[in-house]
Amino acid sequence: MRAQFVLSEIGVGLRRNLTMTFAVIVSVALSLALFGGALLMREQVSTMKDYWYDKVNVSIFLCNKTDAATAPKCAKGAVTAQQKEQIEADLREMDIVENVHHESADEAFKHYKEQYSDTAIASVITPDQMQESFRVKLKDPEKYKVVATAFAGRDGVESVQDQRNILQNLFDLMNGMNIAALGVMGLMLVIALMLIVNTVRVSAFSRRRETGIMRLVGASSFYIQMPFIMEAAFAGLLGGAVACVLLLVGRYFLIDHGIALAEKMQLVNFIGWDAVLAKLPLVLAIGLLMPAIAAFIALRKYLKV
Repeated sequence: MRAQFVLSEIGVGLRRNLTMTFAVIVSVALSLALFGGALLMREQVSTMKDYWYDKVNVSIFLCNKTDAATAPKCAKGAVTAQQKEQIEADLREMDIVENVHHESADEAFKHYKEQYSDTAIASVITPDQMQESFRVKLKDPEKYKVVATAFAGRDGVESVQDQRNILQNLFDLMNGMNIAALGVMGLMLVIALMLIVNTVRVSAFSRRRETGIMRLVGASSFYIQMPFIMEAAFAGLLGGAVACVLLLVGRYFLIDHGIALAEKMQLVNFIGWDAVLAKLPLVLAIGLLMPAIAAFIALRKYLKV
């Protein structure tokens, strides 16, 4: 009987404040969709870092005859065979180095022609102008500075470059978008909480006579408050469900179909459906608990009978 009464009161409250309830659902849905999107964006950046950082190398470029005349670090002349052997031996002795590949000037010239054959400068470049290099694969890509410190000032070394820097601007952009999404999410969350509090206030005021009678007949405060809390929780749960749908639809159209980023950017390792599905219970839980807690706190102030 009590459960039936509580459920009937929830229905009455939702019908009386239909417009505000709809506003709560929309604001909660948008804020939680942004929250879930920010979590997925952060996981996407982490996945891309793990994927690409495992494939990039540290490149040690050696001095050639051309560099000897133009680069200050190569003022002592082109790298000698003895210097190359010593650099390679020292690299292989380092614990942080997984493997070392020597790229000759001829190999560098061949790769350059393959990648830039349609440019004007490719027709005038000769093999002796290309730099020899050591392509170093590290066990931990974060230890790049150890290699840079050890080899940057050596005779015969023109420069030491970490290929991660090529990707860092992309990651910084994605992290910036993630922060912006979190900022908008915070704003929407504040709006949702304000709407929840106002909805509870209006609902409590419109039913002050009923709650007064319930108090007079001995109903507990929790029993009186329960319909209001469940109204807010129900609206929040609907908002969380809408947010889950938005996340699923967003993943479907952005990556698999519609824009189809997975087809257009095949070199990018996108997060899978399992990552999206793993976030949905958290979104639903927040959608349920956040409005319920906000309503409970608001009722302590506004529901005094």
